[in-house]
Amino acid sequence: MAGIGEEQIGEFTQDGSVDLKGNPVLRSKTGGWTACTFVIGTVSSSNNVSNWVGTVWVMPVLGAYVADAYLGRYWTFIIACAIYLSGMCLLTISVSVPSLKPPPCLHLDVAECKPATPLQLGVFYTALYLLALGTGGTKPNISTIGADQFDDFEPKEKVQKLSFFNWWMFFIYFGTLFANTLIVYIQDNVGWALGYGLPTIGLAVSILIFLFGTPYYRHKLPTGSPLTKMARVIVACLRKWRVPIPSDPKELYELDLEEYAKKEKFRIESTSSLRFLNKAAVIVGPDTPWMLCSVTQVEETKQMLRMIPIMTATFIPSTMIAQVNTLFVKQGTTLDRQIGHFKIPPASFVGFSTLSVLVSIIIYDRFFIKAARRWTRNPRGITILQRIGFGIFLHIMTMVIASLTERRRLSLAKDHGVVENAGKVPLTIFTLLPQFVLIGTADAVFEVGKLEFFYDQAPESMKSLGTSYALVAFGIGNFISSIVLSIVASVTKRHSHKGWILNNLNASHLDYYYAFLATLATVNLMYFILMSRLYVYRAEISDSMEILKAESDEL
Repeated sequence: MAGIGEEQIGEFTQDGSVDLKGNPVLRSKTGGWTACTFVIGTVSSSNNVSNWVGTVWVMPVLGAYVADAYLGRYWTFIIACAIYLSGMCLLTISVSVPSLKPPPCLHLDVAECKPATPLQLGVFYTALYLLALGTGGTKPNISTIGADQFDDFEPKEKVQKLSFFNWWMFFIYFGTLFANTLIVYIQDNVGWALGYGLPTIGLAVSILIFLFGTPYYRHKLPTGSPLTKMARVIVACLRKWRVPIPSDPKELYELDLEEYAKKEKFRIESTSSLRFLNKAAVIVGPDTPWMLCSVTQVEETKQMLRMIPIMTATFIPSTMIAQVNTLFVKQGTTLDRQIGHFKIPPASFVGFSTLSVLVSIIIYDRFFIKAARRWTRNPRGITILQRIGFGIFLHIMTMVIASLTERRRLSLAKDHGVVENAGKVPLTIFTLLPQFVLIGTADAVFEVGKLEFFYDQAPESMKSLGTSYALVAFGIGNFISSIVLSIVASVTKRHSHKGWILNNLNASHLDYYYAFLATLATVNLMYFILMSRLYVYRAEISDSMEILKAESDEL
């Protein structure tokens, strides 16, 4: 630290943050909301161009692995952005250049249309998979980079970090609102070339903004493959499964504090949870990496494994979210959408859900947390798991209200004789507003809590991998939604029954299906409560939370 005065040494962050060159960073010059300003701008633009879902939920695990093991979050994100941008450029070209577009088709039977050429299909699918690959590198790392800008050892920054994920999701949904309104309108009414071209330009600008903020960022150095570390612990434990665990944790293998200080890592004390994994740190036999692991390595593995039951409990709530863009919207097509000479597009009601998320996040962060702190003395207001549980409860209530609303719609359809002919039901589309608004509120509570939980509870060297848990859970939940819908539709058609879910919603029983989802979510909530009570929170690496709690007690 040549050339640095003694008065500046105390200004360095204590959480191992460095600049892009690997040098320690000054707290006053980097991180915090200043750095996050550049980070958040990227998210809004990225959401505006997200039209590819499919299997992208798998990719975040790969992106997290590369970031934690080799390149670090910053460079993984930059490379992924380049891949993402190339995919958007190629997708824009595929809908703009006549020779790369299939010929227009006016036939009612799609089978009579001239198929796309191998070149057209190749360009289109290459663009989609580039987007999938780019998404895998951006999603698990960008939010992690943002959270890394706050020093856990500085109480003032710690309290700011507690609000970070609220505002992070706020800007994500703000971008989603923009994408689902203006961009979709341009694509449908002006053309796909401009509809994709504008977001591509916006994405390029947002990447430049992110790059411009580089001097302000705090970086965390990669510490090796997290999956390899976990595998070594499990293998070492299995190889010594007959070896007894010493009663004194100090007899277990651990590195000196100086070793961790050199690598800017944190040593973790041994815990009694998942105690059988402690066998990996028992000193017996050869001291190879696959036979002997440090206590810290064992505890990091425990923490990643402890989060898996919680992750499985978040699958079902994600199936609730999947109903918004599918069945909720299809319900709207059967209702009265006329306001004067204007006809409301059913899909536009998704905007009410997004607006509900934005308003709920503001209320939660600005008012609820402050009020809850006075009661619980918890700097977060309530614990992260309590927040997730409350979000799951709100999803249950959404399905209950949706079921009751659908029962009313079906009753009116029967009364007005429009069951068999699938006619319009004389009921305003605004009848669906409560379920759209409530599921938006549930998302604001649940999704933010889920993302914060998996980041906060992951070990310092595995933050990107922890964040990927949240993304994988959302993807699996969407797949479960498709599977459950198919099974229910098939089973309820047996034995000459009409079935709950038909193309003609007036002859269907979506009210039964929503009630089934509410029941499924209720069982899942009980499972979540059980897993939450068994869960052991990761020990804080600093005393910032205790300081904030003490300050709260003094108020």
